[in-house]
Amino acid sequence: MPQGRSKLNISLLTNWAGPPIPPNVQPERSVGFLITDVSHLLRRSFNRRAQALGLSQAQWRALAHLWRTEGLKQSELAERLEIQPITLTRLIDRMETAGWVERRPDPADRRAVRLYLTPQAQPVLAEMQQAAAALLDEALRGLSAEQRLQLVEALCAMKRNLSEAEGPAVSELESRKNRDGRRDRKRRAR
Repeated sequence: MPQGRSKLNISLLTNWAGPPIPPNVQPERSVGFLITDVSHLLRRSFNRRAQALGLSQAQWRALAHLWRTEGLKQSELAERLEIQPITLTRLIDRMETAGWVERRPDPADRRAVRLYLTPQAQPVLAEMQQAAAALLDEALRGLSAEQRLQLVEALCAMKRNLSEAEGPAVSELESRKNRDGRRDRKRRAR
């Protein structure tokens, strides 16, 4: 075994809080690594297909999120895309110029803007869906219909479990931020 691999296993064993990791565990067979690797390969492959359609990664990701949840606030979309709001503003400006997206005032919040797809975005979305279907057929080649269904069910269960676990952690973090913010305001008021 290469020296670097041995050190990695020792490091994992000494820093791991759970049960000991058996020495024959292969990182490339780890669920976390596999999900990350597959996600990366899917995104990279779809990027190539989307570029052939004239779309940047940022554009197709924004369109896909709006297709899934139309009427998002710009701030919500920025959070989902994990980009800064100013970056999203420029992106939406370009997409609005292309006629794919329109901004509408939020009826509940005068400061907020909601984003909606236009009819001109529909042909682009149809091409994206065709590219995505071809990519998934390629990625899932060799899996039976039952295996595909099991894969989707397992991923949905993982997503649900992690979302439920994240809820209390996010609530605690927000609570801590609010407490710290109140404490800082009291200090400044003195």
